Amino acid sequence: MQSIKSKPAAKKKNQIGYGIVLLALIIAFGVFLANIKTMLAIRWMIGIALGFVLQRSRFCFTAATRDPFLTGSTSLLRAVIVAILVALIGFSAIQYSAFSAGKPVPGNISPVGIHTLLGGIIFGIGAVIAGGCASGTLMRVGEAYMMNLLALVFFIIGSAFGAYHFGWWKANVIKNSPAVFLPDVLGWPLAFFGSILALFGLYYLALWWDYRKAE
Repeated sequence: MQSIKSKPAAKKKNQIGYGIVLLALIIAFGVFLANIKTMLAIRWMIGIALGFVLQRSRFCFTAATRDPFLTGSTSLLRAVIVAILVALIGFSAIQYSAFSAGKPVPGNISPVGIHTLLGGIIFGIGAVIAGGCASGTLMRVGEAYMMNLLALVFFIIGSAFGAYHFGWWKANVIKNSPAVFLPDVLGWPLAFFGSILALFGLYYLALWWDYRKAE
């Protein structure tokens, strides 16, 4: 009986040369920016570093909430929870130090209302159709995904449309919505430690969801 030969796998193209050229261009542009203003070069390098981490980690807020139901994986969700936890500790320290010194608490406390729910639904539908959030879309545009390039174009159009109508929403909806700051409602200790406990609870719930099939 004649054996059926499998089709040989396509040979991967070596891209080291492209990487070296790209790295040289990144450094050259950084030097160019440094000659204009040092801070521009620093921001350029930070942006490159964050973009590299974003691409290698496949970090995407939409995937973080979608993957647990689609694939059963919660690795991205847990990464988002850790990021929120780190931000919570850092911003709480800054805000509480200002509060203790009798200074105005820094930060933007955004009102919560029907506009928040409606905006979340619209953004969620768009993110599912586009296959990613803003960070995921930018990452895949850099990887030359044409579908995400199309999503980016409409992302810009939608943002411009929203900015054009924002004045009406602010005057008629946002202005009348309550701005909730948990330390004012619960007190600083309960708001801080309660938020940390809630995040730890979500983390272990996600961990249980990830490994429940192995039991």
